[in-house]
Amino acid sequence: MKIESNSAEETFALGKQCGEKAAAGQVYCLYGDLGVGKTVFTKGFAAGLGIKEPVSSPTFTILQVYDEGRLPFYHFDVYRISDPEEMYEIGFEEYIEGEGVCFIEWANLIEELLPPQYTEIHIDKDLSKGFDYRLITVEEVQR
Repeated sequence: MKIESNSAEETFALGKQCGEKAAAGQVYCLYGDLGVGKTVFTKGFAAGLGIKEPVSSPTFTILQVYDEGRLPFYHFDVYRISDPEEMYEIGFEEYIEGEGVCFIEWANLIEELLPPQYTEIHIDKDLSKGFDYRLITVEEVQR
């Protein structure tokens, strides 16, 4: 599925729609360059889960856990991971197999640890279509 967004509000709304449909045990892998709107999408997703507390990128902590929504929300940012084995130190398996929803930014860095089924979300800019334009691609992956 490909969706065009022309504003941060539209990107947030799409994230919210995805969060409203999310089910326990699902894993989402979020890809995009710095500044494309990954955090905006993630905030919308969290809102769709009913999370009201502020959501931020866990860049320096690797993991943020939000428990107040209809499902626990595990937000990973693995950009700073130097070795996929580091994920085991934070209990990655427990989260990935847990009752919540996992959101993993920069998942390509830990690809060998991903489950056989997950959802990929790519957010891409196209400046020829405007500064705020984003193409958001959502696809199911089975390995």
